[in-house]
Amino acid sequence: MTCLDKIRDLYRSVTGKDTATLDEIKGCGSSRRYFRVGDNPQLIATAGYDTAENDAFLYLTEHFSRKHLAVPSVLAVSPDRDVYIQTDNGAHSLFDSLDRDDLIVKAMEALADMQYQGAEGLDFSRCYPVPAMDRQAIMWDLNYFKYCFLKNTPVEFSDKLLEEDFRRMASDLAVNDDEHTFMVRDFQSRNVQVNGDDVTIIDYQGGRRGPVEYDVASFAWQARAGFSPEKRSMIIEAYLKAASRYRPLDRVRFMDRLGKYVFLRQLQTLGAYGYRGLVQKKAHFVRSIPKALINLEESITDSYPYLASVLKEMISVMSPRFAVADKLLVKVGSFSFMQGIPEDMSGNGGGFVFDCRGLPNPGRYDEYKKLTGRDKTVIEFLEKCPEIHSFVDAAKQMTGISVATYKERGFTSLMINFGCTGGRHRSVYCAEAIARYIHSHFNVDVLLTHREQNISELLQAK
Repeated sequence: MTCLDKIRDLYRSVTGKDTATLDEIKGCGSSRRYFRVGDNPQLIATAGYDTAENDAFLYLTEHFSRKHLAVPSVLAVSPDRDVYIQTDNGAHSLFDSLDRDDLIVKAMEALADMQYQGAEGLDFSRCYPVPAMDRQAIMWDLNYFKYCFLKNTPVEFSDKLLEEDFRRMASDLAVNDDEHTFMVRDFQSRNVQVNGDDVTIIDYQGGRRGPVEYDVASFAWQARAGFSPEKRSMIIEAYLKAASRYRPLDRVRFMDRLGKYVFLRQLQTLGAYGYRGLVQKKAHFVRSIPKALINLEESITDSYPYLASVLKEMISVMSPRFAVADKLLVKVGSFSFMQGIPEDMSGNGGGFVFDCRGLPNPGRYDEYKKLTGRDKTVIEFLEKCPEIHSFVDAAKQMTGISVATYKERGFTSLMINFGCTGGRHRSVYCAEAIARYIHSHFNVDVLLTHREQNISELLQAK
């Protein structure tokens, strides 16, 4: 039986009638699948094949519901526990209503209720995948960032020195034994449903015992939300007021700890964006990277000096590649096929890849081997070859059509890459020629990048 069949059966068991409506909700950041089912009533179905994760959600929902917290109600579960039906508490998320401060205040109140009241009597051993935000869990997040984002950049670093700072950071931020509060883990505006003036928290199956500051950091520094400093201050004040109903908080200590968890959260977030966006090619996550880099730059602490130095270099290298444009930016680059074709960081996939390996190769001659396609003698060698002129002229004609169309239609990103064996001579020459042609003929910004030489140059429109 497929998951869709299971959903229909569960809907029938709850409502006593069949449904002809079953729409998948797109844009989720996990392997779990969500569906809106039926129309009277309309319910939410979840299909997830990690039953341990499902069991955590089901246990937490039952526990929170007994305490009358702002969570959905689970109405039916399949016998194998990989599909369940719950109430639909709103067609929109708080992300769609960020201008409503009253809803944000209610979300902070619901968060504090879940963290403090929800923790009372909670069996944390039933949380998924770990019972607490301990040192090991933080190391997982830091290594998630390292392997899914940092290693996808050209930045060189020492694994040993980075690991030492990671371990210090994990020791500093691990939950204390006397902290018995529930950490939602992924508390952000997209995970708060809105129905009129009411809010409901969803997607808390990864919650565990942990610091309350982490959830505030997750919400107020959500990359796509783009909160201003003033808005963040309002969010923090709303949370402090809500949390004060349960215990007095030392504001100075809270703000100090909050800054550290903001830093940790930004690293974890970039790890997720790297995996979901750069590896799985989900455009929504790629589009979130520029703001996440800005948030990370603002949150870097010198308490971990080697990590800070690596991050600052990474941001300086990667920010131009993920630049958010309000006008057309043409990215022209050279690369070595041996190192792979460059990623399209925009998420739209528009552009060209030209193979220069059929052209005469200066790299076969000793006098040119250590030079590049930017050097005068290499340029002179190539320009004596008629094949080069034919190739570049054809590339100009092909790319020019797209540049003109993209500019006219208001598109913001076009990528053009030239590859050869080593990414040193032919591809560099061709990328230089096309970049300067496009810049001069179409008056657009051109980001010229020679990946294997680690060279970037922005040619700005006049």
